[in-house]
Amino acid sequence: MTVTTRRLQDLRIDDHTLIVPLVWGDDTDTRTIDVHAAVVTPDGGEALPYLLFLQGGPGFEAPHAFHAPTSPSWLDAAIAHYRVVLLDQRGTGASTPFGDADLDRGDEGVAEYVTHLRADAIVEDAEAIRESLGVSTWSVLGQSFGGFTILRYLSVHASSLDEVYITGGLSAAGRRPDEVYALTYDKMRDASEAYYRRFPGHRDAMRERLDLAASGGIVLPDGEVVSTSRLRSLGMLLGTNDGWQTLHSLLETDPRTNASRYDLAAALPFSARNPLYYLFHESSYADGFATRWAADRVEPQDFRDDETLLTGEHARRDWLDTVPGLTPWKGAALRLAETEWPRLYDAAALEASGARGAAAVYVNDVYVPVEFSLETAKLLPGVTPWVTSEHEHNGLRSGDVLTRLIDLAQGRRVR
Repeated sequence: MTVTTRRLQDLRIDDHTLIVPLVWGDDTDTRTIDVHAAVVTPDGGEALPYLLFLQGGPGFEAPHAFHAPTSPSWLDAAIAHYRVVLLDQRGTGASTPFGDADLDRGDEGVAEYVTHLRADAIVEDAEAIRESLGVSTWSVLGQSFGGFTILRYLSVHASSLDEVYITGGLSAAGRRPDEVYALTYDKMRDASEAYYRRFPGHRDAMRERLDLAASGGIVLPDGEVVSTSRLRSLGMLLGTNDGWQTLHSLLETDPRTNASRYDLAAALPFSARNPLYYLFHESSYADGFATRWAADRVEPQDFRDDETLLTGEHARRDWLDTVPGLTPWKGAALRLAETEWPRLYDAAALEASGARGAAAVYVNDVYVPVEFSLETAKLLPGVTPWVTSEHEHNGLRSGDVLTRLIDLAQGRRVR
């Protein structure tokens, strides 16, 4: 392990880099990768316990350590109680990042490599970091996919965890991807209709843009001819606290202008900046199943009939032919969709884990349905759910969410 230290205002940041196996548990495979974690310690906090942060995604690096209101806004709440470990999940940030250079592996090689970057491997990386820090246990905070990863952690290494905090990340355990995506379409139907009720003229504005896209009339700065399915994916904005404002601005701006084209490019999800997010997003719901483009397969008929119904975190197969940044990954993506993924969660182990902590469950979450979250919460009676409509899926970005969860975990009443 190598460690370097830097300072940022009143924070000491120790950058830890470990060399770990690419394939945990297979001594015959000698491939290795680097895994990086930044340990953030406030002045005078050298004796504080550790809190591991697991980022949402999958396929996104940990945030940089800045005080609010820069990013992340929850960090100040965390460092009042913990030294925070910001782990770059394998394939992201400084942890042997995955990107365009990996195309040299070929389609089959890329697909095989990506199978080793999922939550089960991330947990083993986290264990290696914990052991390198010389602590027997630590607490953990997981946002969205990070919460999914905590469920894996509790399934295989529960004894390593003290308090667990989960925000928008109580995944469906044992459910098929089809079941999850079918329910997320229901959530997006409700979110779409609620938006149009609030801004009635915007349904026609969206319809005009869909007609323009269908005729090839919306071209992004990178040359992408925006398809109707890509345009509809702007519905992802409705899953965040303030994303509706971005959607509103886009629908109030002439789509032919430079400003609109650049703003649309920035707002569309599943960009080529983090190809992993697109390549194995559906695998995060594959608890023992192949995905086979689940979001495409279970799209309801009313969504097919009415394109003004916006879609959410649904990775569409046709983007492999229409999105310039994704087309090079087509062969690998098609292979990954047929991969029979191993089980991630063990319901019996979760029930026996003795996990303690708290979880924010968002009633209106369009990404992680509340119904399945509450189902999973029953497996963790020591993790108190805070069920709220006060925030959308990205509520952790509000500084008070983590504070409320810490209060709940420590037995203090939450208003």
